[in-house]
Amino acid sequence: MGKIRIAIAGVGNCASSLIQGIEYYKSLREDSPDISIGLMHHDLGGYMPGDIEVVAAFDIDARKVNKPLKEAVFAGPNCTKAFYSQIPDYPVKVRMGEILDGISSHMADYPDGKRFIAADEKPCDAVKALKESGADMLINYLPVGSEQAAKYYADACLEAGVAFINCVPVFIASEDSWIRRFEEKGIPIIGDDIKSQVGATIIHRMLTKLFMDRGVKIDHTYQLNVGGNTDFLNMLNRNRLKSKKISKTEAVQSQVTHGMTDDDIHIGPSDYVPWMDDNKVCFLRIEGRGFGNIPMHLEMRLSVEDSPNSAGVVIDAIRCCKIAKDRGVGGALLSPSSYFMKHPRTQFSDEEAREMTEEFIANKRER
Repeated sequence: MGKIRIAIAGVGNCASSLIQGIEYYKSLREDSPDISIGLMHHDLGGYMPGDIEVVAAFDIDARKVNKPLKEAVFAGPNCTKAFYSQIPDYPVKVRMGEILDGISSHMADYPDGKRFIAADEKPCDAVKALKESGADMLINYLPVGSEQAAKYYADACLEAGVAFINCVPVFIASEDSWIRRFEEKGIPIIGDDIKSQVGATIIHRMLTKLFMDRGVKIDHTYQLNVGGNTDFLNMLNRNRLKSKKISKTEAVQSQVTHGMTDDDIHIGPSDYVPWMDDNKVCFLRIEGRGFGNIPMHLEMRLSVEDSPNSAGVVIDAIRCCKIAKDRGVGGALLSPSSYFMKHPRTQFSDEEAREMTEEFIANKRER
């Protein structure tokens, strides 16, 4: 089937986990009992995880810019687990991107291990870099709140003829105006805001639907997340959270079949705890009423390593995007977006979205 050539915007913890995972699964023998652990699909449309190769990368931190990719993925302030450190010598150096709103100013006020250090470099020409690299698609891993920067890279993809996978809560693949632009160019796009493999949002969605299916009325619910990576540090600036809160709230609220006021549902990050590093803990509570109007409450605590928890989903999104390119399908890929992302153009239940995505993979559904 050939290779899938990807570019990455933002060489942070998520990019580190993705690249480690690509090389980890590539290293396993086909008869290894671990070959499918952590993957929704080992073989997706004829593509394996090891068929993915990184051909370009962009960042703005001095510890990563102009560094070989194999070094940059482990450079500070990255703090995710190094579960596979044998990264090969990719012929890729991290290029300086446009800063725009890609970083919050308060990130410079923290100790060296966590704080942002801007590279003193001239930004590269992203369109030229994408064209020269031969990338099939760009994966957007910029920090939450990077509205201008995310749209800058989406524009660059449109000009370079490169597909776009938007893993962050900036509404591009779910906005009609952007969808039309990608359709007109015949370029695939998947987004917005990646779901984790088994994370707080998907568990909250599933439990909410379970309550609905079993006839329980939900009165109140919250989902509070804490962690110690730079994502949580970045989100201490609450001004950057508008799209994130909308994305996560709509993902859950879409499963509720009765009205809930904004005061009855609260989803969002709670705080930054430095020593937690890439560990993320979710505290979830649902209050409802069942038979005879009798109250019932559910409480749950989930602890995960945050960045690897989404990498397997991104590997599937990458392969679905390549399948669309192979088939000449452009525009928003509605089925993969609804299954892999928190804020697709149209929300479905996870069971419906999974079935639609399987049909897309099997070429029974165009998008």
